[in-house]
Amino acid sequence: MAGNNNSRTMRINLKVWRQKDRNAGGSLVDYSLDTVSPDMSFLEMIDVLNEKLIGKNEEPIAFAHDCREGICGSCAMVIDGEPHGPQTGTTTCQLHMRTFSDGDTIVVEPFRAKAFPVLKDLVTDRSALDRIQAAGGYVSVATGNAPDGNAIPIGKNIADLAMDAAACIQCGACVAACRNGSAMLFVSAKVSQFALLPQGQAERERRVSRMVWQMDEEDFGSCTNMGSCAAACPKEIKVENIARMNREYGRAMLFGHEGKQALED
Repeated sequence: MAGNNNSRTMRINLKVWRQKDRNAGGSLVDYSLDTVSPDMSFLEMIDVLNEKLIGKNEEPIAFAHDCREGICGSCAMVIDGEPHGPQTGTTTCQLHMRTFSDGDTIVVEPFRAKAFPVLKDLVTDRSALDRIQAAGGYVSVATGNAPDGNAIPIGKNIADLAMDAAACIQCGACVAACRNGSAMLFVSAKVSQFALLPQGQAERERRVSRMVWQMDEEDFGSCTNMGSCAAACPKEIKVENIARMNREYGRAMLFGHEGKQALED
């Protein structure tokens, strides 16, 4: 919902998920702020609320953040039922309060997925994505001085596709948006960025097999091609990457790199 705020401040009502730890139950708790600037980012608004809570000797809301520049993907919140909020191509830290209107009630929850257990309040454990990346999302190349930029000619269309896939910030919004809790968009982006380039060919089959096997081990759901993952992605990773990953996985099976066996190759 686009805000239309002519006043200098807004009143915002919040329903925020509070949960003591991963073993405790949680619930939505009501808060209100009367002097929210439309120019505040969403995280700055949470900071103001936390200052208010600390001033009242109450426990501040735990939430994850780092760069606050839309780069790291740490700011994982579901805002009014949408990962990262209502603006497309935007992380939570880039979402500004002018997106909302004076008097709005906003529901704020953690990313919901079986593979993302809630640690506290709005903080979830998304290390499953790190383990998938570690399973095969890399290239083994000699280090040293950077090679000449034109040493390996790559067509611009291929380079653009690889860079678009590499833009994934591993935030997990695709998982939170998927009704099955699937990580296919994330995994396909990491597979695609290497599969498209010459540097990624040496480990091409092992990479996709290892990453898909690890994804299944982490208990992510299956993909049913609804497209909600791409719609929620703050970096607008395209769903076509999933089709590419499926082709890569089929190729790996033909070469005998199957499941856990690929981890031992």
